[in-house]
Amino acid sequence: MLSQVASPSVEVVEKSDERIVVRFNNTPRQYVNSLRRLAISEVPTLAIDDVVILENSSVMHDEAVAHRLGLIPLRTDPGRFVMPHECDCKSTLGCSKCRVLLVLDTEANEKTLVVTSGELVSEDEMVKPVSKDIPIIVLAPNQKLKFEAYARLGTGKDHAKWQPTAAAVVKDGKDEDEIILMIESNGALTAEGILTVAAERLASKVKTFKQLVSSLKVPKNA
Repeated sequence: MLSQVASPSVEVVEKSDERIVVRFNNTPRQYVNSLRRLAISEVPTLAIDDVVILENSSVMHDEAVAHRLGLIPLRTDPGRFVMPHECDCKSTLGCSKCRVLLVLDTEANEKTLVVTSGELVSEDEMVKPVSKDIPIIVLAPNQKLKFEAYARLGTGKDHAKWQPTAAAVVKDGKDEDEIILMIESNGALTAEGILTVAAERLASKVKTFKQLVSSLKVPKNA
């Protein structure tokens, strides 16, 4: 008699907006690891991609300011926006469908001023930094910083600033056939949202691969 193979099973062990832990049983490790990799590299989020510095009298170079801005996680509703290369506007700066404008105009008076992400003003109330307390720059007295920043959708495979995860880990469970997947969000999306999109991407890739295999023509003399 053939031995009976146990069916795969999935169980959510822990779930919050910031963290989700899922237990897989009788599931190939490569499939679980594919979810982990897709969560890191192919789940779209918004991040500042272009910065127009209008005034900067600080000691920090414009490029360094722009780099720091790009690494500030922004709350994202990916269903409301399209990837820049998919937008009909074909504009360098984009439109309301593919980008969000954030501005900052601040000056230190008599005291040193720590400029934080909470001072960024977004044209879209739903798109804003995940925290108001992320430091951007320190201005000495009478120094000023003014800029326009454009946030666009992107994925982690293009740049780390678009990664929605703070951590994504696959590890062995207590039982031999048990694998644990843990995903922590950086706040741009919920942890559950990240895992859901990653699963959709994996299903799409498997479907595409299946179609490609089905379309292959086997030589008659094979």
